[in-house]
Amino acid sequence: MVYRLAVIDVERCVGCELCMFACSRRFGEGGLAKSAIAVRSIGGVERGFIVIVCRACSDPPCAKVCIVNALMIRKGGGVVLNQYKCIGCGRCIDACPVKAVFWNSEINKPNICVHCGYCAKYCPHEVLKLEKVV
Repeated sequence: MVYRLAVIDVERCVGCELCMFACSRRFGEGGLAKSAIAVRSIGGVERGFIVIVCRACSDPPCAKVCIVNALMIRKGGGVVLNQYKCIGCGRCIDACPVKAVFWNSEINKPNICVHCGYCAKYCPHEVLKLEKVV
């Protein structure tokens, strides 16, 4: 079974960033340095928030620009990073149309959502959902 993370109701987002903390926490880390999801304000509580996460492109531009083939196309859309191949050039960041490739400055490589759904479990407002890909 193949799944992908979906933003199902961004209007419910209150900007708590629990999804971001959960994503980093799946690596056993505190803070936000390893998060592959971001919540940004578009004008605070009055105007709302945007949730930035990989949209699981079927033909991912980030993979096309990787000169060392470190981004392998994932079944169901999106990519999986092979950190051993990655040289940290950052081309994948510029190529992502939704700006969902984040940078881990600790290791000088990208953080890209693997659609595990861990963040969705911690969203108290049901903004995120792990969906089956058909």
